[in-house]
Amino acid sequence: MPVEMSKEHVGIAGINGPLAVVEGIKGIGYDELVEIRLPDGSERHGKVLETSDDAVVVQLFEGTSGVNPKKARVLFTGKPLEVGLSENLLGRVFNGLGRPIDGLGEIIPETKKNINGEPLNPVMREYPREYIETGVSAIDLMNTLVRGQKLPIFSAAGLPHNELAAQIAAQAKLPGEEGGNFAVVFAAMGIKHDDAFFFINNFEETGALKNVVMFLNLADDPSIERIITPRVALTTAEYLAYEKGKHVLVILTDMTSYCEALREIANARGEVPARKGFPGYMYSDLSTIYERAGRVKGRAGTITQVPILSMPNDDITHPVPDLTGYITEGQIVLSRELNGKGIYPPIDILPSLSRLMKDSIGKGYTRDDHPHLFMQLYASYARVKEVRSIASIVGEEELGKVDKAYLKFGNEYERNFVGQDFHEDRSMEDSLALGWKLVSLLPKTELSGLKEEEIQKYYTGEKEKEEEK
Repeated sequence: MPVEMSKEHVGIAGINGPLAVVEGIKGIGYDELVEIRLPDGSERHGKVLETSDDAVVVQLFEGTSGVNPKKARVLFTGKPLEVGLSENLLGRVFNGLGRPIDGLGEIIPETKKNINGEPLNPVMREYPREYIETGVSAIDLMNTLVRGQKLPIFSAAGLPHNELAAQIAAQAKLPGEEGGNFAVVFAAMGIKHDDAFFFINNFEETGALKNVVMFLNLADDPSIERIITPRVALTTAEYLAYEKGKHVLVILTDMTSYCEALREIANARGEVPARKGFPGYMYSDLSTIYERAGRVKGRAGTITQVPILSMPNDDITHPVPDLTGYITEGQIVLSRELNGKGIYPPIDILPSLSRLMKDSIGKGYTRDDHPHLFMQLYASYARVKEVRSIASIVGEEELGKVDKAYLKFGNEYERNFVGQDFHEDRSMEDSLALGWKLVSLLPKTELSGLKEEEIQKYYTGEKEKEEEK
């Protein structure tokens, strides 16, 4: 193994925001970890952003305020930023750089890993299979989350994405006998103190914290730290999945905060901006995060990602959701309209999509009728939108019997299927039963997406009418 050589230099040539320029030192590597020692004995940390024979640009995690450029001693450690890893990370809370903030002491690491991960040969990837049960019907039945998938949640300001993130993290599990081999890595970027308290408190109350590793980058923490947080979280996930054989769910919130930190650094470096001022390389940068999800041949564990992002001005064409949609396998979209009706979680089924669910539901995975029931519910709810448009013009009382049945179905679907309590954990069987209860509000003649034997077995609509007679 090569010997890591550290180099020390006294003095900083210039400071620009979070960036420090060091001149007169050669042989420094890109992404190298840097320690800056101040005259009062305190330390700052950073990493090398640019390196040449003339100057080195260092990005400081804790900011540059209070740094005396002439007296600061800059130590180039000769190695990239690493994080200490151990199974004892489970149940602990860390800051965005992976340092404990829960008062329970330092972690004694079994190993240390470069936070940028290691390149994964695409040939070694396995196709994602089997589902993760979140306990949320609108996800489990309609947008099934598959092990090894990356399925983002597109939200917006004022919508309850934090609550949904906490609910998924607390309730997510593997069905059947594998349930105990599951862990959650939760990384929050740029969140407020009350949100951080909400997450910690919720995980403690539900008892989920023992199975969760939390990384919290707060809104008043340096935005530079936000660039590091998801990478520290994913390095932890890779350790738990590929070395300890666990199935790991990684929740990243809010990726918009991450991208804004990326823009801030790019602007400080004087880079030419692209769309909305974001750097032109944001697509490839996001891919270095999202593509760390998946399954690897020969390894028992898997990494599944649920990145959460808030769309500025509810604009799904904004660069952050737009580029995320190109890299990930679908999206779950939260609706302001449903939220306005008091429905939680306000998941809008029609623009939502899980591209990998088709191969991980049905016989051998969930239940034989799942694919057909999902398509019938989707088609019926799409018809509800049309009927509501007609009703807004001619009036509800002028509608036919079938159209009125669709209106009833739509209201029940939103209130009792999509809508559920924050602490309500529905099994897949519960969600399937609820789905059949809803399609039973429609006449049999409208159920063209379902097989006749499935209707005979699960449909209850006409049976109830016969009992009433």
